[in-house]
Amino acid sequence: MTASWRFSTLADRHRALGSKLEDWSGMGTAWTYDKDADEEYTAIRTKAGLMDVSGLKKVHITGPHASHLIDLATTRDVEKIYPGKSAYACMLNEAGKFTDDCILYRTGPNAWMVVHGSGTGHEELQRASVGRDVSLRFDDNLHDLSLQGPTAVDYLAKHVPGIRDLNYFHHMQTQLFGFPVMISRTGYTGERGYEIFCRGQDAGTIWDRILDEGKSAGIIPCRFTTLDMLRVESYLLFYPYDNSQKYPFENEGPGDTLWELGLDFTVSPGKTGFRGAEEHYRLKGKERFKIYGVLLDGKEPADEGAPVYRDGKKVGVVTCAMYSPLVKKSMGIARLDVDCAVKDTKLEIRNKSGSIKATAQPLPFDDPKKTKRTAKG
Repeated sequence: MTASWRFSTLADRHRALGSKLEDWSGMGTAWTYDKDADEEYTAIRTKAGLMDVSGLKKVHITGPHASHLIDLATTRDVEKIYPGKSAYACMLNEAGKFTDDCILYRTGPNAWMVVHGSGTGHEELQRASVGRDVSLRFDDNLHDLSLQGPTAVDYLAKHVPGIRDLNYFHHMQTQLFGFPVMISRTGYTGERGYEIFCRGQDAGTIWDRILDEGKSAGIIPCRFTTLDMLRVESYLLFYPYDNSQKYPFENEGPGDTLWELGLDFTVSPGKTGFRGAEEHYRLKGKERFKIYGVLLDGKEPADEGAPVYRDGKKVGVVTCAMYSPLVKKSMGIARLDVDCAVKDTKLEIRNKSGSIKATAQPLPFDDPKKTKRTAKG
């Protein structure tokens, strides 16, 4: 906790559930609870779970040049994002390498909110703001409660008019239990879910009431690290845990291209002028590895960082893995040599406990057409 300088108003509630509030991105975060994580994973996949993801950083950007700043710093075409709509975007350095990802929320003609994780997103935005008529404000009072799962909409529909009509990657300014909130149809689970942005002073009451009223419907509190199980199935990357910042190249500095990470879809078609754009396009076809899935024999999950071999040669590393109690399969996200990132390539995962046979499989494992998270009604 020595590195923590940001504080969730829900800290005591997490401690009561058994968390020691490990640091993430400067905030004490509930990495552990005194219960089985499989219970939380199952709740989010079959009912709903509530998580405190306030460790995500929220930056408000306002002023006549707000859109220009977003245009310079991120990979998305801002003119296609209207008030009430949001978009997933990436940020690059001058070498065309990934530095952070974020969600862009347009809240007005000259007003945006950028939510990012533990990368250098804030610094990228500050760099783009120099000499421009724009204001950047970091907002740590704004908390983010994530209600995720197929029944999340049923619960919210009792309290929020029009929530069923809110489309994927859209948001609305509204009230919940009489408190002012912004509710966004986004999340990090692959399920239909909602993020409730609220004031810190209101977060405790909102948290308590959702869990109290939702208990009979199976809504339970979930730790932050339950997301690791969900993200493996849903191909959701987590900086820096899937990146070369953690798994460096032997003779190169850190930094991965969007082509390698499979995030090139975040670049709006034909967009130029954003930081690192020329290098980004130049590096297409020059991938040193590919993010890809691995499906393991048996129930044992791969160790984090377990080396991957093919015919006795090391060809990659598993960055995150899990065993799903619902689909009864062991799977993981891996950084694989390009020629091994091919469906059904036979591989060997070398855990500390021994070797496990595996095959390369495309991501995501779950809901590849995204029908759950984009469902209507």
